[in-house]
Amino acid sequence: MSELTVARQAVAHRGRRLEYFTIVWNGLEGLIAVAAGIVAGSISLVGFGMDSFIEVTSGATLLWRMSVDADVESRERNEKLSLRVVGVCFIALAGYIAYESASDLIRKTSSEHSIPGIVLACVSLIVMPILSSAKKKVGKALGSAAMNADARQADFCVYLSTILLAGLLLNAVLGWWWADPVAALIMVPIIVNEGIDGMKARTCC
Repeated sequence: MSELTVARQAVAHRGRRLEYFTIVWNGLEGLIAVAAGIVAGSISLVGFGMDSFIEVTSGATLLWRMSVDADVESRERNEKLSLRVVGVCFIALAGYIAYESASDLIRKTSSEHSIPGIVLACVSLIVMPILSSAKKKVGKALGSAAMNADARQADFCVYLSTILLAGLLLNAVLGWWWADPVAALIMVPIIVNEGIDGMKARTCC
């Protein structure tokens, strides 16, 4: 076995560890966000939590992709399918958030303050950049578009966390009832863009 093959296997193993962490982290994040969102009546929190569950799906598909890293043909096939699965999930999530946010604005439905949601958004702003950086290194080493796409999801989770935090704080501090659904609507084009990229199944050259 060549040194290059051994090095690639080591990087793939690191990638699998990152995906295991992604699955556990986002599973917990999703449960907390959805539960807090339901209690507070916050569509941005629920949407953020659903996004976390989609990232669990992404992590699972990436583990599947890593399992055949040594087989070039299987690797390419799984790469494309992984991207498409995640892309479809994002498009569905964007539709859900757009509908619920618009409904809340029309009905002028206000959400309760959510301290757990604010804390969760702050923690996510710390964890996600670190995770994204680690995944980008693995994606570059493996030449994996799927891993790079997964790293971008961590990046845009940072954007969503910022938007979520702004909406929750504006609602809690200033009492702006519309801040939560507007924050959720701002998330929609970001999520749609990621979904479209995934459905195009962009792979590396």
